[in-house]
Amino acid sequence: MATELSSGAITNILEAVPGIATVLRSPVADAIVNLSRAAAGLIPFDKKDAHELIKYAVRRGLIRSDEGDRVTQDVDSAPKRPVAVPAPAKKVAARKAVVKKAAPHHHAHAKKAAHKAAPRKPVKMK
Repeated sequence: MATELSSGAITNILEAVPGIATVLRSPVADAIVNLSRAAAGLIPFDKKDAHELIKYAVRRGLIRSDEGDRVTQDVDSAPKRPVAVPAPAKKVAARKAVVKKAAPHHHAHAKKAAHKAAPRKPVKMK
């Protein structure tokens, strides 16, 4: 006879047995997490994660089989690139550091900028 487990009992089992949550985790969930991290440049891109997500989309009817095959071919033929932090992200971090240093006297600049703003004339519609 099968017994139903409550959500609390399942949580207790998952906490009691280290590593069981990763074994029970969906491969699709892993693929989503890994592809998200790869897109952000945090980890290298792994083609098998893309394959897993494409297979899932085909199984669920989110995309047709022929489209899944085309995307899989595109992924397989893509050149492998090293993971690097994009240049704009470095520039934004550098700008934030400069702004933090200049913050105490920013009020004077705000007053000047507000003073220079001139009213605009309305545009005539034809």
